[in-house]
Amino acid sequence: MRAEELISEMIPPLKYTETGEKALNWMNEFRVSHLPVVKGNQFIGLLSENDVYDMPDPSLRLDECFLNLPKPFIYGNRHVYEVMKTIADLKITVVPILNENNEYIGCTDLLFLMSQITAVISIKEQGGIIVLVMNQHDYTLTEIARIVEENNAKILSSYITSVPDSTELEVTLKINSNDLDRIIHTFNRYDYVIKASYAKGEWGNDLKRRYDELMNYLNM
Repeated sequence: MRAEELISEMIPPLKYTETGEKALNWMNEFRVSHLPVVKGNQFIGLLSENDVYDMPDPSLRLDECFLNLPKPFIYGNRHVYEVMKTIADLKITVVPILNENNEYIGCTDLLFLMSQITAVISIKEQGGIIVLVMNQHDYTLTEIARIVEENNAKILSSYITSVPDSTELEVTLKINSNDLDRIIHTFNRYDYVIKASYAKGEWGNDLKRRYDELMNYLNM
């Protein structure tokens, strides 16, 4: 799962010419303590609630008070791990997301991020992960599920990612078994390309640890 797939449509960026009052109103409305500030599609920085409280007058414009805001961000093609690490390390509630041209394309917030991860990855369920790569016209979940079930396992969740500038797909499967050897062998027998696999809780434990770190931060 990449950062650009986690963009929340609910949180707009602040224009550099907005006031501190508007920033606080939006933070209250969207229940966050940070908001990205932009000038066109240029990312100016991340404004915090404390920054606004430190303004001499919240009715002033942001560009009148902040010449050098901190600029934490994640590129859209980065893994969800890096998004989670950024939130936990920097103690921020919103992560700005930029494209390869360093243009602002959106942001994700802590609550939206966690809802997406728990929904897609089935983080609380035990099991292994298999990531398949295939052409779009070769994708059929029915056949993939049949192969998994032939090996006495079930797909708990699946997630499809389009490979940029390609007709390929990455299909991430969460399977209710840590013993993936037979399943992987069967996929190989049917000429499926396996990009990665995580058995015995390797991937899940790491993600669960990062999830718990974020939840601890959320409960502070």
